[in-house]
Formats: sequence, C-alpha cells, structure tokens
Amino acid sequence: MHQDLRPSAALPRADQEDVWLAGVARKPSPNFNRRPEGVDVELLVIHNISLPPGEFSGNYIEQFFTNCLDHSYHPFFKEIEGIEVSAHLLVRRDGSLIQFVPLNQRAWHAGQSSFQGRKNCNDFSIGIELEGTDTCPYTDEQYRALARVTDEIRHYYPKITTDNIAGHNEIAPGRKTDPGQAFDWVRYRNQVKGMISHSNEDNQT
Repeated sequence: MHQDLRPSAALPRADQEDVWLAGVARKPSPNFNRRPEGVDVELLVIHNISLPPGEFSGNYIEQFFTNCLDHSYHPFFKEIEGIEVSAHLLVRRDGSLIQFVPLNQRAWHAGQSSFQGRKNCNDFSIGIELEGTDTCPYTDEQYRALARVTDEIRHYYPKITTDNIAGHNEIAPGRKTDPGQAFDWVRYRNQVKGMISHSNEDNQT
C-alpha cells in the first residue's frame, strides 16, 4: 500500500508547529510531552511490537498506544496494564502507516537508554514501531514504507544520518532485543541510501 508522505504545508519549525505527516493515518496518543528546550532531533530508533505477542491482526497496538486497550481480552494484556507508552509511527504488516505523536514532540518509546554515551534517547529521537517479532521476517511492504518515511523524516531533521539510526536493542542492550535478528539492516540502509541519492539527483536537476 503506497502512501503519499508529502508534508501538508511548508516544513514548519519544530518548536513552532506540530509535525504530522500528510497521507498518514493519525491516532493521537496522550503518551508524550515536550522535548527539552534547545534539544535537536538527531536519532531514529527502530522497534517491533505485536499484540498479542506473535499475532498480527486487530487494532490492539493502536489501542495500547492510546490507552484504550481492553486488558481483559487476553492474558498478556493484563501484564501490560497501566503501562503508558507510545511511538511516533507504526508500520503495519501491509506497509500502512499510523502516526501517534507529532515528530517534534517527545514520544515515550525508548525508556532507559543511551546512544553514543548520551542518555535519555526519548529527548532527541524519533521512534518507529514495526508490527512484527524478533524472529518473523518483516514484509517487503514494511521495508518500502520504512525507507520512505525515514527519507521524509530526514527532510525535517537532517541530523538523522544513516549512522544515527539504531535498533532498540542498541540503545537499551540487555533490556531490549528488537527489532531482532529478523530485521535486515543491510537491506533497509541500502534502501535509505538509494532514496538519499535519488533526492540529491533531483536537487541537481
């Protein structure tokens, strides 16, 4: 499924206007707050999630991120009752995108974390969840959508270079394992680099 990720207006300053991507479904989450004053967005974090674990159907992820999950529906849901988390974006198995938090705001996705010696990654990162597990291959549609939305995010936040993209496992080692061994980092990074090269060619014409 292709989605038009063009911004709905000229790129806003992150401290002036909430950044929602055009062509992406919005399901606003209450689980966010403002980034610290003067902090730039410099990191993109890739996660995975499935609810119930290992199942890819229903709207349970969206309900979880918006604090609307019926915790009586499944035994695992009792284990996560009371937890308030969010990500900026979710990439479903069919490649469709859902945005929960404006890109300029601080989503609660990383938890206790550190990147290149810098703690509290939520302060300076954007979090993207892939619907999946550590061991189940991600879909072609997900890779395409993830590369496209990464390219779009970089238009807003150019400090997110290909070196400033990490898995949740990298910023919270020993605590988190996602996106797991099933995620093909080489494939993803090559797709992102291809889009960067294409954008540079367009700018020169």
